[in-house]
This record gives sequence, structure tokens and C-alpha cells, in this order.
Amino acid sequence: MRKVYARRRLSVLAGITGLIAMAGLFNGPSASAALPTPISASTARSYLATLTVAAEDRTGYDRDLFPHWITISGACNTRETVLKRDGTNVVTNSSCAATSGSWFSPYDGATWTAASDVDIDHLVPLAEAWDSGASEWTTSERQALANDLTRPQLIAVTDNVNQSKGDQDPAEWMPSVTSYRCTYVRAWVQVKYYYDLSVDSAEKSALTSYLANC
Repeated sequence: MRKVYARRRLSVLAGITGLIAMAGLFNGPSASAALPTPISASTARSYLATLTVAAEDRTGYDRDLFPHWITISGACNTRETVLKRDGTNVVTNSSCAATSGSWFSPYDGATWTAASDVDIDHLVPLAEAWDSGASEWTTSERQALANDLTRPQLIAVTDNVNQSKGDQDPAEWMPSVTSYRCTYVRAWVQVKYYYDLSVDSAEKSALTSYLANC
């Protein structure tokens, strides 16, 4: 086990701290920010070089093993928090459901005015995380990843684009907006590094190639 395993243990507390901090979002003006800014390309290249390369194993995976969309503040869960964070002029009702606003999806460049047209993407998919080490985690650790508002792991995007991505890694799927790909791979590496997740050989090759152009 690599020494950086300790980062994953700390992630539970860090994740909880991040969730508490994000709760204040609902008391302020509408947000227009999106994904938390990922690490630089040079840092991503450095981090990528340290990641374990291993074959993936999906044995035993179940999405329910990653408790997600947990309560953040009052009636607001993680999905609603990200919708508020990533949207513009978002208005919510007493149940914290978004009743109006607009959302720009950086994956495909589309803008939506109905929250029902928007999914919250786990940038590193939960199945991918399971395949690359999360199968050995505690439920608390998996919950921290699935609701991580601090790292660049959650982002509001077009629903059918998110569904098209599914559980694919950067060797298999990338945003159609080419100008966003550098941000995407920097975020991917940051999340994998923070949670001490492995990469498979094709994934590492693709990441290396994309980062070389950042």
C-alpha cells in the first residue's frame, strides 16, 4: 500500500468540512461558479507519474455502496448544492428544488434553463473509482468521494451527455468541447491522486497525451 493511502483516510474529515462550508452557499447570492479549479497541468503531470498502474476489477460493484446526494443544509442535498453553485440566477423553493435559473454545460457547450435537463456528473465515475481501489474503502470513504464539493469531482452538465459518458475513463470518453479537455484531465488526475486511486495502462496513456498539450 502506498504511503499516500493516508490521504484517503483524511478525505472523510476533509469531505465533511467541505460539505459544511458549502452549506453557507444557500445564504448568499446566486452563484455562477462551476467546477472547483483543478491543479495545474504541471502538477497533474507530476501526480500522474506517482499513480499506481493496475488492471481494473469491477467485481461486487453496486452504486448504492457510494451513498450520494446526502443532506448538506436543511432540505438541500448534494445535487441541489451543485445546481446552485454551477448555475446562474438559480431560484429554489422551500424544498430546495431549483425552480428557475440557467446552467452552462462545459462538456458540450449547451445552456439549459430547466434543472431537469441537467445531471450532476461524478467526474471520476463511481464505478471507475470502485474499479481502481474504492472497493477496499469504508462506506464513509465512498460517501466522501460521492459528495465531494471540495475537489473538482462534481459538475452540472447536460443530462444525456453525462449518460453517454457513463463510467468511461479518458481513454474511452472526453468532453466534445476540446477547449475543456485540459481542465477535465487535470481534475481527473487530482481526484485520483487525492483518493489514492490507480489508473489502468490505457487511461494513463490517454492522460499523459492530453496533459502534454495543456
